[in-house]
Amino acid sequence: MKQLILFFCCSFLLLACGKDDTDAGNDTSKSKTILNVAYGSDAKQSMDVYLPANRTTASTKLIILVHGGGWTEGDKVDFNPYVLLLQQKFPNHAIININYRLNSGSINRFPAQENDVKAAMEFINTKRSEYFISDKWAILGASAGGHLALLQAYKYASPVKLKAVISFFGPTDLVDAYYNPVNPLVPLLLQNITGTTPQINSIIYEQSSPVTFINAQSCATLLLHGAKDPLVPLSQSQLLQVKLQAFAVPHQLVVYPNGGHGWDGADLVDSFSKIETFLTQHLN
Repeated sequence: MKQLILFFCCSFLLLACGKDDTDAGNDTSKSKTILNVAYGSDAKQSMDVYLPANRTTASTKLIILVHGGGWTEGDKVDFNPYVLLLQQKFPNHAIININYRLNSGSINRFPAQENDVKAAMEFINTKRSEYFISDKWAILGASAGGHLALLQAYKYASPVKLKAVISFFGPTDLVDAYYNPVNPLVPLLLQNITGTTPQINSIIYEQSSPVTFINAQSCATLLLHGAKDPLVPLSQSQLLQVKLQAFAVPHQLVVYPNGGHGWDGADLVDSFSKIETFLTQHLN
């Protein structure tokens, strides 16, 4: 997967160097890239904004990206290959790739990351007329970013009610993840980022779990998971699937039999094909 990501990163840089979009100003007929836009006072509260040519507030849809890294590491640049792939699939869509504060010991414990995603959404909403984007938004995340994307999609109906959410192997039930880990380090990680255990404070675990907030009005959901994931077991997506089925929420669970905590090659190509079909249907 590293080789594939390196290839896409190189392609992304070449594409960026070849585009004269940084001087586009307010000319909406040209594409525009704005890097490291601050949505808060912390250095990590920033986002990269990719606006398509011929954008309008009536028709330009938005895809928001949330990177992974166990809530303790990672950066929006990790998703640059995904930005390129999505631009190829959806050339008329805006894409915003966000950073958020990372946990380190007792610093930035939950719900800091959740609050940052919400703050980023609120900031983007204030920029809709400036960016010329509509209120048709989807959110995509991987691993911890998948968890944060799902939590935002189900827990909050404002500032914009999301039309669709996509999760690459994101945790969905932190209580279950604590008590039924596939890796013995997972409970330690969860204890560190929450500052407690489910026995002591079950509320923070429940309030940080996407499964808690599913209802009949929840947005369409695409779950992508590897059957051999050594960190976030497939059962996490299956638990969410059961809840989505109970409330008749449109959804799809795609399982990659040989996939671990991420995959590449034909499976990754298939993932983005599934994403293209899903968003074409539900981001309306």
